[in-house]
Amino acid sequence: MPHIKSNGIDLYYESHGNAADPAPILLIMGLGAQMTRWPPAFYARLVEAGHRVILFDNRDVGLSEKLEAAGMPDVPAILQALAAGQTPSAAYTLADMAADAVGLLDALGIARAHIVGASMGGMIAQLVAADYPDRVLSLTSVMSTTGNRELPPSKPEAIAVLNNRGPDPREDIEGFLANAVKSARAIGSPGYPGDEAGIRERALSDFNRSFSPLGFMRQYAGVMASPDRRPKLKTISAPTLVIHGVDDALVPVEGGKDTAANIPGAELLLIPGMGHDLPVELHDQMAKAILGVVARAKATA
Repeated sequence: MPHIKSNGIDLYYESHGNAADPAPILLIMGLGAQMTRWPPAFYARLVEAGHRVILFDNRDVGLSEKLEAAGMPDVPAILQALAAGQTPSAAYTLADMAADAVGLLDALGIARAHIVGASMGGMIAQLVAADYPDRVLSLTSVMSTTGNRELPPSKPEAIAVLNNRGPDPREDIEGFLANAVKSARAIGSPGYPGDEAGIRERALSDFNRSFSPLGFMRQYAGVMASPDRRPKLKTISAPTLVIHGVDDALVPVEGGKDTAANIPGAELLLIPGMGHDLPVELHDQMAKAILGVVARAKATA
């Protein structure tokens, strides 16, 4: 299995497609989600267009290093600090995870890449583009937001998905899978609902590959402890695409609109019926849009 040291962290990664591509596409997944949540049928479209596509597990998830010594974050203390206008304490923040992504490029000898991030991965991708502009050819931020705390919150049923992770699959696998279906229905795309068997199969595959509930909580704390990104977004110079579902219950569409509004020249693609997932019916549209901003970056290089 390909592991590599990045920013002092052991990361698991995979590379697909044209190994000679000097400007690959780096995919960054979201909160608590393993790199396997990028559907192969989706990134196959990018590979078929001639690109090298690199995926990796973020720290604390999947087959990458778990920061077990950090333990369980003190979420009430983080919320209390935020309410008081103070900077919360966490084991790491999104800036550290952005450094992980850049460190992966360093370790692979990649000078510049097209950065694509989904949800929390979009937040990380934004910081890569803002903090490491010389490393980024283009940015695509999918179903993400800016850290602006004045934006509309998640819907209650979506918040419940984050706060109630269901039973421990090591003790109650059927309850765990039933909760996975319930959660997918709460935050997924109402216009493109996945079939129950497929959701269960994906959740079981994720569990069998890796199960790190404390890693999820540490990532969650890192998101909450990270500051508003709008000042940094205004400095991004790479061609940027923002993709967001109109019907996203977890990260409301205002988050995508705010992202695009704060990045100079950003293109905004709003997709009706899309929620907080990557339904198969939208793979072609999303891949085409990403290839469009990649082409735009080449044209302006």
